[in-house]
Amino acid sequence: MSATAAQPQPQPTEPRSRVLRAAFRSLAVIEKAGNKLPHPFWLFWILAAVVAVLSAVLAGVGVSAVHPGTHKTIVVQNLLSKDGLTMAVEDAVDNFAAFPPLATILTVMFGIAVAERSGLFATLLRRMVARVPGRYLTFALSLTAMVGHVAGDAAYVTLIPLGAMIYRAAGRSPVLGCIVAYVSVSAGYDASPSLTTTDVLLSSISTAAAHTIDAGHVVTPVANYFFGLASSVLVALVITLVVDKVLARRADLEPDEPAAAPDAAELKAIEVTAQQRKALRVTGLVALGFLALLAVAMVPSSSPLRGEGGGLVNSPLIGGMALVLGLFFAVLGTVHGRMTGAFSTARDVVGAMVDGARSMAPIVVLFFAISQFLAYFTWTNIGDILAVKGAESLRDLHMHGWTVLVGIAVLITFMNLVITSGSALWALAAPVFVPMLMLVGIAPETTQAVYRVADSVTNCITPMSPYFVMALGFIQQYRKSAGIGTLASFTIPIAGVVWVVWVAFFVAWYLLGIPFGVG
Repeated sequence: MSATAAQPQPQPTEPRSRVLRAAFRSLAVIEKAGNKLPHPFWLFWILAAVVAVLSAVLAGVGVSAVHPGTHKTIVVQNLLSKDGLTMAVEDAVDNFAAFPPLATILTVMFGIAVAERSGLFATLLRRMVARVPGRYLTFALSLTAMVGHVAGDAAYVTLIPLGAMIYRAAGRSPVLGCIVAYVSVSAGYDASPSLTTTDVLLSSISTAAAHTIDAGHVVTPVANYFFGLASSVLVALVITLVVDKVLARRADLEPDEPAAAPDAAELKAIEVTAQQRKALRVTGLVALGFLALLAVAMVPSSSPLRGEGGGLVNSPLIGGMALVLGLFFAVLGTVHGRMTGAFSTARDVVGAMVDGARSMAPIVVLFFAISQFLAYFTWTNIGDILAVKGAESLRDLHMHGWTVLVGIAVLITFMNLVITSGSALWALAAPVFVPMLMLVGIAPETTQAVYRVADSVTNCITPMSPYFVMALGFIQQYRKSAGIGTLASFTIPIAGVVWVVWVAFFVAWYLLGIPFGVG
């Protein structure tokens, strides 16, 4: 064999625990099955075809239900009929344009793109963990990841290598640093101490689903804020305890070669310069000023930013949260970019927005397929009938609300192993679960909150996630023998404990009647 021959690929390592070995084998089955699934774009078109055929069958046998609110009989409409095909063709553009998340997510992303390309997020995340004492390092990195959710998927790219470097600098295993950063971003993805694009995206889908039962119901972007804020601290604490008390003692954490302390170049990459610190201080003051200005503007009862009757929940500020968030991040990014030299002219700011819109192209394409599927599903009335029949079954079973919600959490958890896109999964689940639970007295905000828990935790264990592979790639820089089994043997215990604790936390929150947010 020549010296230039290809090196053998590293083999996945089997964990010692019998439970973890079984879980790893299950993941392998999920990965194999998931790889056979089409791209989500085509998956939703396949589901649309299934809805069309199902509507023809159900309409043919006369399936119907009586709406408990209006007492009107709901019948299945045949999508393959003349009226159905006419709707599918004539309303295609309107279905896409009216898809609730489309405009809102783009509006927010314009601002977030400016903040990201100015270096604000990367600098802020480095600043939060650069000089943390060793015993608080895991919690600081995990909580920083919760804050980093505002940067979306960019948090993975920034925090995983950063986690490795700061753990090396603290004399700890860089492999563990990668794992902590990866699990914190992924398993707690829907928990954050700040508003994120996820809040805007999920609330718009929830609102559309709620309109099936109540045309006036609005799920605001801050409808789960209190729960998300508390959850971010809880998840960070749980990850810290599992990692530092259990996983840190494992003997297979050490890299192939003893981890040397970071060199001068790496330390410079971790450290925040004096110019960046000054930019962060000024940007922080601007952020406080922005929020203070909004608060002052809302004080007068006659303020145009208040809603009807001087209300806050139904105010233009809450209803226009997408614009407020987009403007907030655009202002902060512009200030930070000008102070650090990332932006030299106003044209650079526009360029950042263009780049942000370009990065959203895959989501926009997916949204086109989702919008058509949801339009067909709504038009056929299949979702309405499923909601009514499901609610009737729940009443007949006399199930407590919390048991229903835990059951939905289990179902979503397993679905998330295959459908890793949070927006796609909620677009699929919300039209059935939200109205069904509304009919048994459970608010859409509550259903959305339990979805956020279930949608988050298994992100860190599914090999269907592209970031699972990314995290493994970073780990293999230190342990070339690491494989899917290596990473899974670390993430599965964390995910299991986080799931149990977070679901229990949700149930306690629900039973105590604490508001999940504003809305």
